[in-house]
Amino acid sequence: MTADQSRPPLPAGIDTEIVLVGGGLSGTLAANVLGRAGYQVTLIDRYAVFPREFRVEKIAGDQIEKLRRIGLLDRLAGAAVAFDEIVNIRKGRLLDRTHARHYGIFYDDLVNAMRAALPDNVRFIAGRVNALEAGAERQRVSILGQGDVTARLLVLATGMGDILKRDLGIERRFVHQRQSLTFGFNLRPAGAGAFRHSALTYYGERTSDGIDYLNLFPAADVTRANLFVFRDHRDPWVKALREQPKETLIDTLPGLVKAFGDFEVMDKVESWLTDITVAENCVKDGVVLIGDAYQTSCPAAGTGVSRLLTDVERLCKAHVPQWLASPGMAAAKIAAFYGDPAKLAMDAHGLQLADFRRRLTIENDLRWRARRHLHFSRRRIMHGINRLSPGFAARLRGLKRPRLEAAT
Repeated sequence: MTADQSRPPLPAGIDTEIVLVGGGLSGTLAANVLGRAGYQVTLIDRYAVFPREFRVEKIAGDQIEKLRRIGLLDRLAGAAVAFDEIVNIRKGRLLDRTHARHYGIFYDDLVNAMRAALPDNVRFIAGRVNALEAGAERQRVSILGQGDVTARLLVLATGMGDILKRDLGIERRFVHQRQSLTFGFNLRPAGAGAFRHSALTYYGERTSDGIDYLNLFPAADVTRANLFVFRDHRDPWVKALREQPKETLIDTLPGLVKAFGDFEVMDKVESWLTDITVAENCVKDGVVLIGDAYQTSCPAAGTGVSRLLTDVERLCKAHVPQWLASPGMAAAKIAAFYGDPAKLAMDAHGLQLADFRRRLTIENDLRWRARRHLHFSRRRIMHGINRLSPGFAARLRGLKRPRLEAAT
């Protein structure tokens, strides 16, 4: 912790500089960054120990660098399973291999690992928030049976919950209702054998199936499966997957067993139905939204953690120091965060990539059939070139190409 001992005392009637409501990944990361910067921080969540919840389970790419920048990568690395290669397959054929550091970890393990890193100047309160008040000078958070906490700044990291935001007049706009379904379950090899790869991504074979891809990777002491689907949640196929997951997967992805090995599903199939939403009327005195509380992400696009890390980094390092350097917390200050160019770019990218993944998976007109063919053909070609001439392949990868294509 690098507390600033010269910071002036809090105004009369205020308990803490910053109060964060919501102790999932967004709120816990923000509390860590702000606490390490020396601010007086209070983090409130209904759970003393974060429970099992099906959310983010793989960390990779720019997320690793962002965690490194905010000083929390070591906490992730100590709690997760690291792996460095993913075999990518479609229609039983090798597309390419991804060589980069990845981490597999259950969401509750990730959140609890980050909670364990909270510095001493972060006060944690386990309790249910039942009322909020926000203003230009003081924010009030009422905790059921535990009284109130007052602060200069209120940060809402309440995920997709709407009740507390509505108390402040904040609504959400639906960009795409029922955007996607995500399924999670654990696998083990059938019999005494082992899987052929530690991590594999198997892409959907037919547009009618609505499957974007199946991720198989190590997490804790199991092989974890994350399946990303663009189908109606009432589809009979969804019921079949829950009741007979192995048979349904083999029927839908017939090359899976040959590519990965025979498997058994160890326990129940978890699921998560995603709406893409953006907060509206959120520029308010004294309160700021981060992560899913502001904008949700399509799990298939893989931008959710990148978005929330951008929110945390920009809020805590670029805006909070300026806001707290002068009296008051008027809406004009808060607006600077929502207008931050890095945040705007990341939010826009999340929406664009969500639309792209859906269209690439299920659209069947001539344009998208051609684009899908080009997308996967280019990956196979690049893999072949890389095997024959790694230097030439690297130069080709360096050529400018559409951002959405590159992100997938």
